[in-house]
Amino acid sequence: MSKLQSSFPNMALSLITITMISAAALGFVFELTKVPIADSQRERQLKAIRIVTPAFDNSPAREQSLVATSNGDSLIIYPAKRAGNLVGVAVESTTNKGFSGQIKIMVGFNSDGTIRNYFVLQHAETPGLGSKMQEWFRDSVTASRSVLGLNPVKILKVKKDGGCVDAITAATISSRAFLDAINRAYSAYRNYASALTSDNNLKTEMEAGK
Repeated sequence: MSKLQSSFPNMALSLITITMISAAALGFVFELTKVPIADSQRERQLKAIRIVTPAFDNSPAREQSLVATSNGDSLIIYPAKRAGNLVGVAVESTTNKGFSGQIKIMVGFNSDGTIRNYFVLQHAETPGLGSKMQEWFRDSVTASRSVLGLNPVKILKVKKDGGCVDAITAATISSRAFLDAINRAYSAYRNYASALTSDNNLKTEMEAGK
């Protein structure tokens, strides 16, 4: 059997064949893992909603809505209801101001606008520094670290910027980014609550006029 000559057409043909096989393999793996990955993401999302809101008996994901922020973009809000009454909301917020890129968090607000809890969904911050945000800002021992119970009607800032929150040691940029995501979440929550109040007032007026 004659050896295939090392010519440009033969090299190109070999490269194309390898590329096609690799693409087919990648496509197969993608289709194979697409559903499990999506299921895992939904489960993580639901877990985050449960962590940051009071107990609920509705399906927040099915009742989600896209609400504008003061920055001109929009965030997803998940209403938590019990017996038909709103007991809190979860807001999926993001910021691109992290030290290593985007940070995504789920922030839970009580019906009075105070922060109930949060859950970090995604980040690429430095291990041992910025990565501490998952627990740092709910420290029950050092109150000046915690954002829980605060109402961000006044924009939250780290102490270095004139605010009231202790930044993570040696990770001020990550801390600023985290608070930016919190403030963006509150902006969406405020607009959501305002629209909800307006709708309820309108319903009350319509019922009174019957």
